[in-house]
Amino acid sequence: MHASAAFFEPLQRRLDAAVSGWLDVTGAPSVDFSTPAGAPALLAPDSVTWRVMKNPIALIVGGIAAVMLELAEPRVAAGVWDHTTFRANPVGRMKRTGFAAMVTIYAPAEAACAMIAGVSRRHARIAGETADGVAYRAGDPELLDWVQATASFGFLQAYRRYARLLPPADCDRFFAEAAPIAALYGATGAPRTVLECEALLARMRHKLAPTPALRDFLRILRDADFLPAPLLPLRGAMIAAAASLLPQWMHPLLGPRPAFPPGGETMLRMLGAAGERIVLRSAPPAQACLRLDLGADYLYH
Repeated sequence: MHASAAFFEPLQRRLDAAVSGWLDVTGAPSVDFSTPAGAPALLAPDSVTWRVMKNPIALIVGGIAAVMLELAEPRVAAGVWDHTTFRANPVGRMKRTGFAAMVTIYAPAEAACAMIAGVSRRHARIAGETADGVAYRAGDPELLDWVQATASFGFLQAYRRYARLLPPADCDRFFAEAAPIAALYGATGAPRTVLECEALLARMRHKLAPTPALRDFLRILRDADFLPAPLLPLRGAMIAAAASLLPQWMHPLLGPRPAFPPGGETMLRMLGAAGERIVLRSAPPAQACLRLDLGADYLYH
């Protein structure tokens, strides 16, 4: 056996089983990413989005960075903390969010649209006031645009830092691909380019604050088993990596900045690069490729 195969095959089996278990979400709708044969997704397999979102390191690190930005917006923070299970069951909530991203991108379009419609109906019922008495609605287009922008920002930055560099045109394409899907969620003004995302971050900067929800989220992350078991020793490194992706002006809002443990950043880069080569056959990206008769390794060429 070739030395690289001797290393990667056991890792592939462990990660495949771990990711499959992590995406087995209690209460989530049952979605078969491998059927029906030939059913298209909302995005094409040759999209930048399919390539970026297949990488588990980019997905996890980028997702944490996105939530940090989201929870710094007081209205978003109040909605998440007061109307979802994030505070009581953060791991379950994070797993459901990750599963929803997989359905949106890789599931047959019919299943994705049905899930998005359900999310939109739930958002329509959520409203309240922040601790400072500012009214909010989860369906507010400004807040929906912010949540969408933070997600795209986090995933793209994590992929570029820990998986693979992308040319500027592909970075813009990543945002452009997300915009029509974001509109299905109600985020009709989501950024379509890197520059538009940077402009939105600048506009929202004065509205962000070190909210109690952001503080609690960082505390919960330090103690929660939110990762698949083989990746759990990298919990501290992933939190630090997510924080490192944020704009410099965001760092004071986090309080004490999460620090990388010795060797943690190097290990994340190694695993992110491996995520470009290790085919997780039971995970949604590979299953979606099989549905379209492309081969499980299509996204890993």
